[in-house]
Amino acid sequence: MKNTVIGALLGGAMLAMPAFAQVNLTAETASPGGAVHLSPAHLTEIAGTLGIANIQLAEGQTLTNSIQNVAEGKTDIAGTPHILPFLMSRGVGPYGSLGKEKGAELAGNLRAITPVTLGVFFLFAYDSKNLGGWDDLEGKKIFNGPPRGGALTNARSMIQIVAGLKDGEGYEGMQSNWGQASSVISGGEPDAVVLPELFPGSRLTTVAAAGNMTGWSMPKEAYESEAMQKYMKAPGSAATEIDINELREIMGDSWSFVSEDDVFRAFETIGGNVVHKDMDDTLVYDLVAAYVASMDELKAKAPFGNSVNFDNPMLGMCGQNPVKYHPAAARAWREAGYELDDCAVAE
Repeated sequence: MKNTVIGALLGGAMLAMPAFAQVNLTAETASPGGAVHLSPAHLTEIAGTLGIANIQLAEGQTLTNSIQNVAEGKTDIAGTPHILPFLMSRGVGPYGSLGKEKGAELAGNLRAITPVTLGVFFLFAYDSKNLGGWDDLEGKKIFNGPPRGGALTNARSMIQIVAGLKDGEGYEGMQSNWGQASSVISGGEPDAVVLPELFPGSRLTTVAAAGNMTGWSMPKEAYESEAMQKYMKAPGSAATEIDINELREIMGDSWSFVSEDDVFRAFETIGGNVVHKDMDDTLVYDLVAAYVASMDELKAKAPFGNSVNFDNPMLGMCGQNPVKYHPAAARAWREAGYELDDCAVAE
């Protein structure tokens, strides 16, 4: 039955070929290896195969700039964590130069089309470091992300809430760009690492080849604290709980995981792909319908395919998140049988 439905949806997208075979679109996303790259890469492939649109995908982009390009009509599609449109809407952080009024105007131009988990933040270290976990971070050198951006902010906040330590005071923070992350960790200089990762992700697989590693769950008390619960409800973040035995099975013998019970607790960075609110309804519908219909194919393209919410359109929507779904995208999700609350859809 499922294959029949998928075939019918793909067939419907094929009917759109004469209308959109010559449509050329631009898209921007992060570097290869993660879910936020795989999602638009798959959309690019399926849109081209079905003749819906030719999408030119620029990889390795700074998403802070990418969504502003979409909001200004310079780029058609971009990947983003939800925190960026939220900051843009308030004219703060990397969008401080825009001001609140201009930032709100630009953020109002963005519309969601597909969801994704960008990564799960947790603490890990080589077993050779003999780290004792969250209570053993004081005075240590911790690799916590690139020199600036949302990942660094989240990692610093996580360490401060859980361990009560500030970067540069309670521990020595260490940063490098994403392209060098694996080599920095494998080189052994940091005593511990706090980064957003996927299970299993290419970086975790790469660094584990240099030695066995251990990952620590957020302590239950810290996870349930008012400060952490508030932090995890902010746009771009979500609480996540994973069965620790399932996690051990997924990651293999090179990895050990520590928790006070059978639950691995952390928080994840969430977001998705966005387009401009004025993108043609039929084009948006055909793109999203084809994407949703090929969901099984998308998930099969990476080991983490089933764990990154490709098929969860309500991920992080409503509440303080200023971005809503393009109505045509919402229609494609709903017609495919997915639930999407009205608060998540633009009028």
